[in-house]
This record gives sequence, structure tokens and C-alpha cells, in this order.
Amino acid sequence: MMIRSATPEDVPGVLPMVRKIAAFHAAMDPAKYQTRGDPGEPYDGWLRSRATDPRSVFLVAESANDSAAPPLVGFLVASVEKEIPIYRLREFGLIHDLWVDEDYRHEGLARQMVTLALERFVQIGVEQVRLYAAWDNAPARALFDRCGFRPSSVEMLWQGRPAPVSPENS
Repeated sequence: MMIRSATPEDVPGVLPMVRKIAAFHAAMDPAKYQTRGDPGEPYDGWLRSRATDPRSVFLVAESANDSAAPPLVGFLVASVEKEIPIYRLREFGLIHDLWVDEDYRHEGLARQMVTLALERFVQIGVEQVRLYAAWDNAPARALFDRCGFRPSSVEMLWQGRPAPVSPENS
């Protein structure tokens, strides 16, 4: 396997993986991750712009010699985001998505892509990199822990009507 920077020409090969990651997340928490239609459509232009943005990181894992494998078996996409102005940090890197097809997991591809993304962010002067890992995705959280990430906050989701106010929950 070879990991390299993605090009706009790689986007059609990444979109099936975008659909897989969207379905995976929607199965885990439909209230948060249910998409409107095909998630590949809005990602197409966004990924193409990440591929040409010098302050984004868009990597693909390519099957170099395995003719039975699809050409692309994994991807990572990240960008530089602005922090709100009250904090010392003005910007941070944000890893939006990381995916490796099931048949190619446990070969170190995800860890290599995360490491390369962190190295790229250092090269462009980004001091901090963040990501969101679904609470129920323990393998992803373990991977990110091994890559040097630490828990920072817990996102909480509310949907529906507020709970009635009573002395017990006020």
C-alpha cells in the first residue's frame, strides 16, 4: 500500500468511502448523522477543493501492486479552521474524516495517515490538531490515543423536548 496526497482526480474513488463512513455513522447515531440524500454529492466539490488547498491535508491509501484490490482503500481529509477570537490559538487543524476499507484494516494504514497528517500540519505551522471520534467507536478512539490525541471535551446531544423541571434535576 502507498499513502500519498490526493488529487482532484482521486475524488471519484474516494466518494464510495465517503458513503460508507456516512452509513457507518448513521447506523451508530441516526439522530446526529442521518444525511440528506447522497452524502457523496456535497462532498465532491469540497474534496476537490481540499485536494488543491495548500492548507488542507487530503491523503489516500492506494493499492500499489494488488490487482484484486480497488485502486483506493482509504482516505483522510483535514483542514485548517479558525478558532473563536477569545482564545490564544488563532487556528487549528481539524481531521474531518478517516476511513480504511474493512479488508485493509489492521495493517497500520490509518495510523500512517494520521501521522502524515500531523507532520503536514506541523510543516504549515499549525500548533494544534483536533478531531471528533464517535463515542461508540472505541477502535477509532484507541487509534487516536495511540497517535497522541487526548480527550478534550465531550459533545452532548439533545433532541426533542426539554425534561420537565423538578427539584431532582434542577
